[in-house]
Amino acid sequence: MFNQKLCFMKKLSFLAILLFAIVFSSCGQKKEVPQNVKSAFEKKFTNASSVKWDQEKTGEWEAEFKMNGKEYSANFDEQGKWLETEYEIKETQIPAAVKNTISKDFAGYKLKESEISETAKGKAYEFELVKDKEKVEVAIAEDGKIIKQEKTSTEGKDKEDKD
Repeated sequence: MFNQKLCFMKKLSFLAILLFAIVFSSCGQKKEVPQNVKSAFEKKFTNASSVKWDQEKTGEWEAEFKMNGKEYSANFDEQGKWLETEYEIKETQIPAAVKNTISKDFAGYKLKESEISETAKGKAYEFELVKDKEKVEVAIAEDGKIIKQEKTSTEGKDKEDKD
């Protein structure tokens, strides 16, 4: 009788461990990047290195990579269609019209981040600007026109969203 209980307990323990291992391993699996997405990326960015993929959201993949000494990110949909490329730029690379808009419309703000966003619609300059406890994320076209603007406090509360 004691041997039967011991045998049953061993089987039960084994099944519990096996079930735990299956559940744990399935949770840790990353979804594989579709081959057509990888191929589209390789065709568009032939000189890319150190490529790291992540699923941005359902149906969208983001590659972070290095090219020509700069860090980039590029997004593609599930079919391999290129959606956007972003890369950081220095303040000296900001066009005069864009600088004028920043100094006129965001006087007193400090530039925290600046990058270029390229899409099929064109190029935009995106910035994170900070003044006191207010943070502004703004996208500006090459001609200086504000495309999008979102103000938040540095504590994370939304104040204004302008499209």
